[in-house]
Amino acid sequence: MEGPSLVILKEEVAPFKGKIIKEAKGYAKIDFSQLEHKKVIDFKTWGKHFLICFNDFTVRVPFGLFGNYRINDRKKGVNASVHLAFTNGELNCYVASAKIINEDLNDVYDWRLDMLSPEWSAAYVKKMLLQQDKSKQIGDLLLDADIFSGVGNIIRNEVLYRVKIHPESKLGNIPPEKITALIKQTKTYSKDFLKWKKKYELKKHWEVYEQKECPQKHPIQKKYTGKTKRRSYICKTCMKKY
Repeated sequence: MEGPSLVILKEEVAPFKGKIIKEAKGYAKIDFSQLEHKKVIDFKTWGKHFLICFNDFTVRVPFGLFGNYRINDRKKGVNASVHLAFTNGELNCYVASAKIINEDLNDVYDWRLDMLSPEWSAAYVKKMLLQQDKSKQIGDLLLDADIFSGVGNIIRNEVLYRVKIHPESKLGNIPPEKITALIKQTKTYSKDFLKWKKKYELKKHWEVYEQKECPQKHPIQKKYTGKTKRRSYICKTCMKKY
């Protein structure tokens, strides 16, 4: 699950804001009794982290590759990792861990790195990116949540195709103007992802992800790249390896 999907989750659970949790349970390794009979003050997201905010603590639910959720519904025969019941409905999170954060969220998270935060800063992201080892592959760096918070494999592949950069390109070899374009497109595509996902038409706009050919009718190569070994969809004609 990528950052924009959690923004949608945050919007969908808005009716639970200000409500009291009447039941909290699940197999996640937190003290659920700490949540019961407490009022939810707010819901926030940072990248792939869903944040359930209370007066004096926050529950962080990170959604990884296979995390998903149901609102006012449950998966048959599957226990939720986090189940929260309110007087007006329930939230069930699956294949997700959880952690209680007692610190102020502003001390835990840098909102300048979250793709869909109003505080996101292209200049700051660029600064953080250029501090990395110049031999690292850009395909790996795009999945680094401490630089590109909220970027998952779909966004990574589509952004790289938009700026015509091969995922195995080394950071130090990529021209400065291409770095600037790459960072700009992570923001642009994240917003597009959110818009298309809300319209249930995200897949319709994929140019290379899970495609056999690019929009220019060139063949797409599927390859597991970098240290992360994530699926990359590469057009060797359109995308340059630096």
